[in-house]
Amino acid sequence: MRTGRSAAMITVIGIAGSAPRTSGARMLVYDDGEIVGTVGGGTFEYRLIEQALAAIKSGMPRRYAVHLTRDLGMCCGGSMEAFVEPLKQQERLVIYGAGHVGAETAAAAARLGFAVTVVDDRDEWLTRERFSPEINLIEADPLRVLETLPWGAHAFHFVVTHSHQLDQDLIERILPRPAAWLGMIGSRSKVAKFLIRLRAAGMDPSLFDRLCAPVGLDIGAETPEEIAVSVVAELIRIRRGCERTPVPLSAIPLPARGGAAQAAGFTPAAASPRADPT
Repeated sequence: MRTGRSAAMITVIGIAGSAPRTSGARMLVYDDGEIVGTVGGGTFEYRLIEQALAAIKSGMPRRYAVHLTRDLGMCCGGSMEAFVEPLKQQERLVIYGAGHVGAETAAAAARLGFAVTVVDDRDEWLTRERFSPEINLIEADPLRVLETLPWGAHAFHFVVTHSHQLDQDLIERILPRPAAWLGMIGSRSKVAKFLIRLRAAGMDPSLFDRLCAPVGLDIGAETPEEIAVSVVAELIRIRRGCERTPVPLSAIPLPARGGAAQAAGFTPAAASPRADPT
């Protein structure tokens, strides 16, 4: 957990007949196939490593039961069952900028289980009165502390500083680094200018696809609180691996109860004829 590596825990939950390990034996499998411990070796363990890697990728637990001789050709003669549980890593969100949007996003993300860090060199904005105790505060030039911040498949980074130049410098430094998500607040014009400058500076344009900007889901947000909801909604979408285009759930047709008709979602009263009160 401390290193941020993805892994799955395998626990033997049942045996019958002759088996190399007893119930309760455990083995940890990392996402690169490295193991800690053993559940008996041989083909059974090899197959379980495959099951663990698949569970890490899908994020869903699974059970694996086999007869060691009939199914795997092992000479033990018994059967074994194991439970494979991917160990969920806590997503880490780094917010560059303690202004209105940064503070609101930090509060919303922390409530949803993200480990949040806010970085800003302005002590008047980075005060404990503005942020709840579980949010980590770093008072420093963000460019000087990048090496100390979390990176990798469970790290999210949100650039929302008070300076366009600092935003651009951060994007230039962060884009080549491994992260689950990188977002930046700003208009389409701002984003386009940044990408033109980064291309002129020699950055590989293929990296631009990793930048989510303008940031957030399109819900018509305007206030800092609304923008925070929009941004955190995008974080949830990435966290859950949702590839669908976000739409209101009520707009998705579904079978109406008791018949073959389709319910097409709610129509606001202002846009529909007045209902007959009878």
